[in-house]
Amino acid sequence: MDRSETAKIRLYVDHPLGEEQSVPVTREQAHYLFGVMRLGIGAVLKVFDGVSGEWLAEVVEAGKRGGLLRLTRKLRDMQPPPDVWLLFAPIKKARTDFIVEKAVEMGVARILPVQTEFTNAGRIQRERLQAHAIEAAEQCGGTFVPTVEPLARLDRLLSTWPSERQIMFCDEAQAGGALVVPDIPGPWAVLIGPEGGFSAPERDRLHRFDHAHAVSLGPRILRADTAAVAALTLWQTRLGDWR
Repeated sequence: MDRSETAKIRLYVDHPLGEEQSVPVTREQAHYLFGVMRLGIGAVLKVFDGVSGEWLAEVVEAGKRGGLLRLTRKLRDMQPPPDVWLLFAPIKKARTDFIVEKAVEMGVARILPVQTEFTNAGRIQRERLQAHAIEAAEQCGGTFVPTVEPLARLDRLLSTWPSERQIMFCDEAQAGGALVVPDIPGPWAVLIGPEGGFSAPERDRLHRFDHAHAVSLGPRILRADTAAVAALTLWQTRLGDWR
């Protein structure tokens, strides 16, 4: 039997990976691998760094405070997602976590929390959200981990918006309209509003913005976390790697 078939655990490591490379295990990773999952010396797992693909690794040292892995062979190259960003207004903690996790699973290249006029959350715990992104990539078989950016004001972000990137603007005021994403090649971003919706000035600016395209997500107004999944599904089936 191929040893990779017995490797049920995937682990993201912030360390360069290469043939016969030794990879140190952090204290937190050691607790998970050797304490929770009960791996011992000689056990195999899959590791990835978000850059060089996925590798088969063998445990050569296992302790409570750390350990060491040895890479045996490369399993596959890094598979980048489509060049689409997700912009969303943070909501309650658990639902924001859900948005980040599903964004990774569905394939986004970058996650940008935005502050709108009606955004309820005034700040985010960026490191915690990045950890959720890593866990999601480990669970879904991804080899790429999108960066979770710091919270930024939507108006300032639009002021410096790259001219080549289109925005799929999910406007709740369009509920009931056609679910159409313009077939425009190139990089995109999906923008989800806050629980209270966009303000009138924000909506007006987005409708006048050269690179924004207002779309409907169906006949009903969706919760922000549901809207993120629906919008990414719509974009992926039209322009992404689900086609």
